Amino acid sequence: MGMEFRLCGRNTCKREIETQLEGIYMIRISQIKIDIDRVINKDEYAVVLKEAAKALRMEPSKIHTMEIMKRSIDARKKPEIKYIYQVDVAIDHEEKFMKRNRNKNITVAKRIKYNYRPVGSETLKNRPVVVGSGPAGLFCAYMLALNGYEPILLERGADVDTRVNDVNEFWETNRLKPESNVQFGEGGAGTFSDGKLNTVVKDELGRNRFIFETFVAYGAPQEILYSNKPHIGTDKLRGVVKGMREEIIRFGGDVRFHSKVTDLKLTNGKVEAVVVNGEEEIPCDLVVLAIGHSARDTFEMLHKRGIPMEKKNFAIGARIEHPQAIINQSQYGAAADKLPAADYKLTYHASNDRGVYSFCMCPGGFVVNSSSEEGYLVVNGMSNYDRGEKNADSAMIVQVTAEDFEDESPLAGMYFQRKWEKAAYQAANGLVPVQRFEDFCNNTATTELGSVTPNIKGQYTLGNVRACLPPYVAEAMEEGIKFFDGKIKGFGSPDALLVGVETRTSSPIRINRDLDRQSPIGGLYPCGEGAGYAGGITSAAIDGMRVYEAIAKEYHPRR
Repeated sequence: MGMEFRLCGRNTCKREIETQLEGIYMIRISQIKIDIDRVINKDEYAVVLKEAAKALRMEPSKIHTMEIMKRSIDARKKPEIKYIYQVDVAIDHEEKFMKRNRNKNITVAKRIKYNYRPVGSETLKNRPVVVGSGPAGLFCAYMLALNGYEPILLERGADVDTRVNDVNEFWETNRLKPESNVQFGEGGAGTFSDGKLNTVVKDELGRNRFIFETFVAYGAPQEILYSNKPHIGTDKLRGVVKGMREEIIRFGGDVRFHSKVTDLKLTNGKVEAVVVNGEEEIPCDLVVLAIGHSARDTFEMLHKRGIPMEKKNFAIGARIEHPQAIINQSQYGAAADKLPAADYKLTYHASNDRGVYSFCMCPGGFVVNSSSEEGYLVVNGMSNYDRGEKNADSAMIVQVTAEDFEDESPLAGMYFQRKWEKAAYQAANGLVPVQRFEDFCNNTATTELGSVTPNIKGQYTLGNVRACLPPYVAEAMEEGIKFFDGKIKGFGSPDALLVGVETRTSSPIRINRDLDRQSPIGGLYPCGEGAGYAGGITSAAIDGMRVYEAIAKEYHPRR
């Protein structure tokens, strides 16, 4: 039972990691379909165990262990709705069983355990510096600390407890703290989000599972290990990042808040120090730049210092709010009251050749004022773990490219974002503008709400969101929302609410790096979403781990 194995290297760039991975063979059973009524408010494990045993044609007692690996909802044949499970089991004589197995849904699973140990031989004269405590910086610093590198993690914003108070005060008073807000502070922008962990990154080396298990170890719900669309919720995510910070410190790292990197000291094309808050110099051999894509002043400093970077495509638009009940009814039908808040994912190609799609969908959530600069306004979405709020919201965004920007600077996309955030701020006198969809189509300011009431963290006012967006973006959004009404009844309701603007869907900049994750400037490791190498919590965390691996490949630990 449980045969040990080691992966063989498939190519040179992966071999050093793969030879350190260990795991065991398990029997994997896929496509276990169970009516939701058999599971809801029942002993889920016992129900699934019984079905797994049936698939194996043996008694449940013959299964030594079972772990649910994935659970999704199949609502394609309403009103018949099922949970679909994938489970891993351990039984006696697995090899003998698999030799006689003819069920295509029963396979051998190779359970990978990520454990990359340092192999580098170079010596670090100074402690590694990680800039930014979002998912990329947090996981990079976490791995460096656990493996004896004693990193210094610098965060320009506040610790999570102070930050929560600062953000709540901003939402109540509209008085912004430029260094402690929805964008800046412990955990990064994801701390005030839905905590969604979806990713399209195909990681064969076990990083993804390691990230999820780490989150669970510090307080995330166990179900993220098997949910098809895992999320933590902003309320639980705050405790997770705090727990990881404490572990970094316990293993010899330092975490410093209110510590903005305002300059880099370079000698002969290599980093030799970072300057913090315009006054303190910290000597370093390497710097991990995990700054997040709202660190605009940092991007400007890097550009001034000649750090190679380039502009990149992204998307902008506004958030759209509907009653959550409409989404539940469309997705689940008669079972809407039995299941968790439903989500959606929608895409459309508009007649002006622009892609329109939903992004960062927050079931049972809030729209939040996410501004980080005085005189500019941007929104995002956020949900607590229970997703229990009355409205569903998501970004309705449209692709923009370098051809839409007004100059050739690598920072052109950033200035493009600012242009429309400034328009939104001025149009609503610093409050969040809200517009009914019917008024959006007519390009007239909303003066009275209809059947949908905004659920917004931050002060808002009725106005004209369309006027705060490029015409080609607004045209594509209108066309897309009307099309989506054919997918979800009521999506294009006249009373659906547009809330603007959403411009920070991804970084408008990519900081160049090579296959070793290093900038042409020696010792500089651009990392995560802000540097242009990730698109969400999980992919950013994975990138942070990859940068750790690049460092550990070259340098040995300090202790």
